[in-house]
Amino acid sequence: MNATHRAAQQSQSNDGLSAAVAAYLLWGFMPLYFKWVVTVPALEMLAHRVVWAVPFGLAIVVLRRQLGEVLAILRKPAILAWLCLSASVIGLNWITYILAVQREQVFQASLGYYINPLMYVLVGVLFLGERLGRPQWLAVLLAAAGVTVLTASGGQVPWLALGLAISFTVYGVVRKQVPVGAMPGLLVETLLLAPLAIGYLYWLVASDQLVFLNTATNQNIGLMLGGPLTVLPLLLFAIAARRLTLSAIAFLQFMAPTIQFLLGVYFGEPITPATAVCFALIWCGVALFAWDALGRWRSARQVPQNVR
Repeated sequence: MNATHRAAQQSQSNDGLSAAVAAYLLWGFMPLYFKWVVTVPALEMLAHRVVWAVPFGLAIVVLRRQLGEVLAILRKPAILAWLCLSASVIGLNWITYILAVQREQVFQASLGYYINPLMYVLVGVLFLGERLGRPQWLAVLLAAAGVTVLTASGGQVPWLALGLAISFTVYGVVRKQVPVGAMPGLLVETLLLAPLAIGYLYWLVASDQLVFLNTATNQNIGLMLGGPLTVLPLLLFAIAARRLTLSAIAFLQFMAPTIQFLLGVYFGEPITPATAVCFALIWCGVALFAWDALGRWRSARQVPQNVR
């Protein structure tokens, strides 16, 4: 019985690992998608991303038999209010990311998602009463130093990176307050954003500014794929989050910004001395964070063995 149980747990962990890797690969290579549809204005791109996410998300919810949960959410004003807030924040995150790629600042997108997990830690200290160990404090300070170097050298704050990090952190904190599943919650968020997106697209049609259907076929297909590419990695992440420890998730999440950084190099974005110093400090912070997370994970695994 114990051997069967351990085998089942191992199978779940393997499935979770595969789902997490797939999710972070999709997020990591997302700049390639936005480069594909780069001729589409950012706001129209965002509107299509929302509109096409609704039918794809609905199909997944129906297949997973979660439609009842969605209907229950729609009947609860308090939960809807929280999801209105989270929908606004994730919409801000999406438009910031699109602008970062379209303005050829993929390094800033990468920087934002390197900072994000460290910002989660800081929020936990400031608002949730959590305590940090020395490695975590040092990781946060190194990240802050990296941003400071980049700001001082460039003469301006890296707003796109900070906007991505702050918006996704706020989104995560808000969603943590809402007792709903990942997919039902995401579907409701896109449903809440859909009237604004549809209204904006209608205005583009009326003013003869709509790119969709007035461009190459591959661009139209690209815009429609915005929905699945929004929903699918979040679904994979939800599957991984249920099967892996938080420490494992924390370690794996640095895959996406690393891929984004390499894509920035591939796209030929300039690496200034300040950029190099900034990322060196961030990577040191990330290494400390990952090392600390790995240590906590190992300690957690050793406790049951000692009890037996």
